Amino acid sequence: MSRYTATIAWARGDVPFTDHRYPRAHRWRFDGGLDIPASSSPQVVPPPMSDPAAVDPEEAFVASLSSCHMLWFLSIAAQRGFVVDAYTDAAEGVMANNGAGKLAMTVVTLRPRTVFAGQRRPSEAQLHALHHRAHEQCFIASSVLTDVRCEPVLA
Repeated sequence: MSRYTATIAWARGDVPFTDHRYPRAHRWRFDGGLDIPASSSPQVVPPPMSDPAAVDPEEAFVASLSSCHMLWFLSIAAQRGFVVDAYTDAAEGVMANNGAGKLAMTVVTLRPRTVFAGQRRPSEAQLHALHHRAHEQCFIASSVLTDVRCEPVLA
């Protein structure tokens, strides 16, 4: 078993609280020393209470799924003898009411674009199979109820 930690820190400062106009900006601190500005989504809580320049939980959720998928994809591609030069993903999450009528991240669509090098390059079918296997192995995708879709972009 592995454990992962993050410290989330927020302070009100000298602004009122019960009027709901308090700032939502806070910090995410990770064990490696990284300190990231975070906030509620400006789509949920309008500025100035939210900080549009900060990472919000919804963006982090989408990024987490995309990152996990990419890391598995790279590992599997290497095992199969494919050399990956670059990988980008224009991932997108959709917030909507789920089957229980609760607001949830209902769909996350990954749109990875991969650049390969060398003589051995995957066919379209092999590329889709690599992404399918990566999705099956992704710890984060296996941990959520969200419909996680992968639509590889052929380069």
